[in-house]
Amino acid sequence: MRVLLAGGGSAGHTSPLLATADALRRLDPATDIVCLGTREGLEARLVPAAGLPLEVVPRVPLPRRPSADLLRTPARLRAARRAALEVVDRVRPDVVVGFGGYVSVPAYLAARTRRLPIVVHEGNAIPGIANRLGARMTTHVATSFPDTELAHAVCTGLPIRRLVSTMDRDALRAEALTTFGLRDDLPTLLVTGGSQGAARINAAVSGAAGALADAGVQVLHVVGPKNELTVPSGDVPYVVLTYVDRMDLAYAAADAVLCRAGSNTVTEVSGVGLPAVYVPLPIGNGEQALNARPVVDAGGGLLVADGALTPEWVAASVPGLLADRERLARMGAAARGVIPLDADEKLARIILDAAAEKAS
Repeated sequence: MRVLLAGGGSAGHTSPLLATADALRRLDPATDIVCLGTREGLEARLVPAAGLPLEVVPRVPLPRRPSADLLRTPARLRAARRAALEVVDRVRPDVVVGFGGYVSVPAYLAARTRRLPIVVHEGNAIPGIANRLGARMTTHVATSFPDTELAHAVCTGLPIRRLVSTMDRDALRAEALTTFGLRDDLPTLLVTGGSQGAARINAAVSGAAGALADAGVQVLHVVGPKNELTVPSGDVPYVVLTYVDRMDLAYAAADAVLCRAGSNTVTEVSGVGLPAVYVPLPIGNGEQALNARPVVDAGGGLLVADGALTPEWVAASVPGLLADRERLARMGAAARGVIPLDADEKLARIILDAAAEKAS
């Protein structure tokens, strides 16, 4: 069987694509997988690094508001559809799977033209334009969150890396602390703004570095590949990294995390039982706040508006949280039970079933 997986542009689309590819190969090692993406997105680096072939189509952003760029969208979309159709005709997949974003639209259109089965996976609580379109072309629709409004949707959760979904935080903690140069007698706050970092988070936490150090809270701060941060050195570690390729170790080193609320982040952080302060991205259609809401409602995290996250808020709120071991334990236990961690295999089985329908 041959599967075409379409997704990219951000880690939110690329990470579940790669997790699903791994699950497909575990369930059926004979599965032939080809990925569809762009030259500009993270997939251009991550997909080949995972040992998977990558076909590319032109990037077609979908503007949310009227603009001159919106007027150019139909022509760009036609070009991307032609490119996707050429890939489909050459690769000859048995099923086409989309994870949303601008890569998925031409993939869905090409699959419908060739009457191929389509599987849609929506990562966020609020579906994007691409998957609203894709869901109209198929009955094979999966979502990460139970209240996502898409036709024919089944909530599977979000496929994440088994490196994370099967990890044992306690067993990895000593290795993790050593890897990042952290002390074993202090609580650790992990700070991350996602794959590209977040200026608001970086400024707020670094601005409270003195208060965190005075409270004996050490920090592992992943600032993003395009960002730099300088903090005073002292006896309490404040480790600044631009990127971490072993997030399992970062999670194992942490007692709590301050982060954005992308679907991948929420799924991984809650799944490993890590108490979180979620700071949703303030742009878009509000999906990040909704992503975090089930975990927050269960008691596994706190929700703080982007505009409210200041150095003063961090200094006043975070040290007390990190010092309260019982509260952290309750939050971690509450978070762990909210979002399933077997979505990779659930989605892979949906894909195999869709391909089998074509064969029959």
